[in-house]
Amino acid sequence: MSGSLERMVITAYTDANFTTETGTPFTVWINPSTYTQDLKVIYTNRQGPGSNGPSPEFNRVGQDSVSFDLVFDTTGVIPPPVAGMPLPSKGVATLIATFRQLVLTVNGKIHRPNYVMLSWAQLQFQCVLTRMKVAYTLFQPNGTPLRAKVSVTFLGFASEKQLAQEAQLESPDVSHLVTVVAGDTLPGLSYRIYGTSLYYLQVAAYNGLSNFRRLEPGMQLIFPPLSGPAS
Repeated sequence: MSGSLERMVITAYTDANFTTETGTPFTVWINPSTYTQDLKVIYTNRQGPGSNGPSPEFNRVGQDSVSFDLVFDTTGVIPPPVAGMPLPSKGVATLIATFRQLVLTVNGKIHRPNYVMLSWAQLQFQCVLTRMKVAYTLFQPNGTPLRAKVSVTFLGFASEKQLAQEAQLESPDVSHLVTVVAGDTLPGLSYRIYGTSLYYLQVAAYNGLSNFRRLEPGMQLIFPPLSGPAS
């Protein structure tokens, strides 16, 4: 393995199209050791009376979800994700409250919790939080928690506009010209256009990019039509 450490970043948005950020993106202190992606295809049982077996008929692609554990540690053993950032005086309580405000608490401006984007290398996941469980595991003598494991599950989310666009992705005459703005990443743009981040290397090669990690604002990229499965 080579390269610098890349931490998971969790960004909140106030709109279903994921264009308007809110709050400060949360950079995790410790990357998940694993994450689980759950994908579903839903069928309707069309088995007739007296038949020998089921005859499931495709209904729809179900919502996917991503689950993982985050470890919050303010003992000083784990350095903060931002250089020079002081350790919270109230232990992990402050960190968990900040995280909860971003992904779980109802935003009064939109009357619901924020929409969320998980960004970590090839994981670019538009979603909403559906479950958060906190287990405190280490304490100061006075009971202040210093370490906690936060188990979270995020449910994939796409707006009706995005779903309509994605329904035409495999048409041979569909291509996309995208102007890069600050904060864009190639995996993220690939996810936005194709519904998966797995095509980002092909897009980099198509556009002649020698370093896909360094996109300059104003740069224009062509996302060609899909011609087959991601490799």
